[in-house]
Amino acid sequence: MTPTDKKLIQTLKGETLTPPPIWLMRQAGRYLPEYRATRAQAKDFLDLCFTPELAVEVSLQPIRRYGFDAAILFSDILVLPHALGQRVWFEEGAGPRLEPLRDAGDIARLSPGGLHDKLAPVYETLRGLGRELPQETTLIGFAGAPWTVASYMIEGQTSRDFATAKTWAYRAPEEFAQLIDILVASTSDYLIAQVEAGAEVLQLFDSWAGVWPEAALRRWCLEPAAEIVRRVKAAHPEVPVILFPRGAGLLYEAFAAEAGAEGLSLDTTVPLAWARKWLQSRVVVQGNLDPLLLVTGGAALEAGVSKILETLGTGPLIFNLGHGITPQALPEHVEQLVAQVRGWQPGA
Repeated sequence: MTPTDKKLIQTLKGETLTPPPIWLMRQAGRYLPEYRATRAQAKDFLDLCFTPELAVEVSLQPIRRYGFDAAILFSDILVLPHALGQRVWFEEGAGPRLEPLRDAGDIARLSPGGLHDKLAPVYETLRGLGRELPQETTLIGFAGAPWTVASYMIEGQTSRDFATAKTWAYRAPEEFAQLIDILVASTSDYLIAQVEAGAEVLQLFDSWAGVWPEAALRRWCLEPAAEIVRRVKAAHPEVPVILFPRGAGLLYEAFAAEAGAEGLSLDTTVPLAWARKWLQSRVVVQGNLDPLLLVTGGAALEAGVSKILETLGTGPLIFNLGHGITPQALPEHVEQLVAQVRGWQPGA
């Protein structure tokens, strides 16, 4: 089977498939008992990401269980600042922690020179997945978008308001742009190397795009994403790219028109009829089921799935969530979701 015969890639080339392909953000994770068992073999979360045999195993687990149309590389967006020389660690129950950047000197000390050496285990995971995946399953590589990664690098952790990072960008935009430029270049290089290790589709996650007003969102989210797409396409024009500017609201339309990607992943708040009218004629849409419906299950899940399929399923659609699966999701509810999507026929 060639890559162009795979359902996800056919859809990203603009075809409408019935039923649509399906994969889920964070489909390998704590909601699966087999993931928890594998996770216990690693000394910490970064060790799990950087141990290829374990990362391959957890990437494959949801494919074995549910037969999704794509496997996404198991890693984390913060392996990039780690590779640039920033101290990154994960505290159990508290999430990521970084030694925060505080001034231009901290930015200057970032070192892209050893990027690929430090990320070599990630590339080995992709090569391993290429050997292990079923022929029909697409392999997705990914990275965090510059703004979202920068916000962690400056705040030192996740944040409610991103006040330190946003204030820096407003106060000293030329200085802040130096960090974004480093991240654009290193993220592009990282994604290109992922393709060369076997990734067939790429997704760029801008999880915190929605914290900016319009002008800043364009400057710090849309323009860097478009430049990364341009660089990736210059090296590998055949590889589709999906962007996820979570919280971008009406500016999803600008991403569809200006960023150059084949796909847009929609967060849960995007109105389906609006997406059909203003986005789906320009790009393939992906999304956007509320992840908490996989905690709820039953009739509520069925109704949410039906609404997406009925509204977006007659055009190019990749069925997915509006954000990642939560640890509280029940595996049997994911089974319900997959069965409903697989069995869907328009008008039935």
